[in-house]
Amino acid sequence: MIKRFFVLSGLCFFLSINAQKTHTVVKGDTPYNISKKYGITVDELLKMNPKFKDGKIAIGSVLTVKASPATPAAPKTAAIVIQPKQTIYGITKQFHISEADLRKLNPDLEAHMKIGDQIILPSENIKKYGGAQQAVTPVTTPAETQNTSVASGNKTKVDSGNERSSRNTASNEDEYVTYTVEAGDTVFSIVNKYGITIDELLALNPDLARGLKAGMILKIRKLDPAYVKKNGDALNVVLMLPFGYSSNEAQYRSMALDFLTGAKLAIERNARNGQKLDVKVVDSGNEASFKNSLTQINTNNTDLIIGPFFKSNVIDLLEFTGNQKIPVVAPFANSPELYNFSNLIIVETNDRSYADKIADEVKAVYSNQKIYIVGDSKKETVAYLRSVLEKTVKNPVISVVNSAADIQLDKNMMTGQSAPVIAILANENDAVGEAFSSKMIALSKEVSGMRAFSMYAVPSFDKNVDELSQANLVYLMDRKINTDGNFEKEIIAAYKAKYCKTPPKYAVIGFDVVNDMLSRENKKGEIFRQITKVQTQLATKFEFVRSKANGAYVNTGYRVIRLVP
Repeated sequence: MIKRFFVLSGLCFFLSINAQKTHTVVKGDTPYNISKKYGITVDELLKMNPKFKDGKIAIGSVLTVKASPATPAAPKTAAIVIQPKQTIYGITKQFHISEADLRKLNPDLEAHMKIGDQIILPSENIKKYGGAQQAVTPVTTPAETQNTSVASGNKTKVDSGNERSSRNTASNEDEYVTYTVEAGDTVFSIVNKYGITIDELLALNPDLARGLKAGMILKIRKLDPAYVKKNGDALNVVLMLPFGYSSNEAQYRSMALDFLTGAKLAIERNARNGQKLDVKVVDSGNEASFKNSLTQINTNNTDLIIGPFFKSNVIDLLEFTGNQKIPVVAPFANSPELYNFSNLIIVETNDRSYADKIADEVKAVYSNQKIYIVGDSKKETVAYLRSVLEKTVKNPVISVVNSAADIQLDKNMMTGQSAPVIAILANENDAVGEAFSSKMIALSKEVSGMRAFSMYAVPSFDKNVDELSQANLVYLMDRKINTDGNFEKEIIAAYKAKYCKTPPKYAVIGFDVVNDMLSRENKKGEIFRQITKVQTQLATKFEFVRSKANGAYVNTGYRVIRLVP
């Protein structure tokens, strides 16, 4: 009996010995990627190696690990960016993967199910079943997923700088700053705020592989030098508006005057709340005479410039301010040419953001209907929308037409009866929008199930709400006032009291832009500390993301309007 016990004990000892092996730490190793390599948790790894319980390992350190059983080579993996309304169940069904396998690839799945986060999947599954939701930041094995836990925001298809290769910590400590993680922070929000890649952040902060926690102190590569306020407590603001008095050009004067009325309301509101402001209004003239107006700006004592309106003028202004890095807000100009300026804030949402959203909306209701796009096929936006739809839905039949009159109902091959189609307005011309509305109303009377979408808001939509609801119209718009909101009622009443009329379009824009910018400022002129905070003003949603590392901040916010039968 004693002998048997000895034999069994010896066998157990032999098995335990063979269930362990060692791992020698090499450059780039972290507790996280070592644990994944051997199929154990970080906690298990540290328990097996108590002298490294603080997680600090050095090159050459020898760690005890579990032996990995012989397994077939893991499939190549990649990542997808989490979209609105996606769930664990939905992902398993869409990408034909079991929940167990999904969790093996994503051990911290529950912690990474926020919009904009990444989920690791087999590359082949993404290729076959992803549609428009294609792979980003490819990885080869699950052990490497610590470098791809988050991606840029889902809405913008904007480069966040993740294409750049990661860099190790430089020897010059002056190149880095520290950041204390706050409640609500995500890896995505941090890399977006500082214009760095996830690889860079992880290289400097290996402990991030175990998860982001409030109170963590992160080492971060500095951004390009930002503007630092030099004079007094008052914020020195310049408004550059195209009144055209200096050039005898009245083309944009009415727009500029309306913008100014809304801006004044915002300035007065923030001043009453205790903000010290010194505001200067500059007539930017027209595009040809703009450079003359630059002489009115003291670059040594300006903390914020709102305007000018036109792209060429914005570039001239940015070149004029040079290395001063004064924050500049472009209310209307949006072009890839502007994305290289780190001190630029672009208010207008890019048309591609609208196209991406419309494609997502179409995908949600698509069931082999013919798709019409009303717009100029030669226009870049129309071509982009078509390409996104071709990637988003399965084998679509798409016709691009110049006029809504060319939209025709389909035919049911079995019954020969008329069948509904999907129609998309990709032209912001009011007359084209009027014709589109009329056609959608007419077709929805002939057949039920019509689906209408528009990248833009046109006046006819507000005039025909009931009729267009029968076509299930969904459209996007930059601005929409919630007339039932207390804040909105307050601002509209204040404007009426001051100017004896309802605020017109450009007054609304003037208020929204100026109020949003001033609300992000502090007495030190540090507007970029709050620039990634999502805010909605009177009518405009502001959701800024960096176009790329050390690039401009671009607004990706918009309103979705749904007309329901």
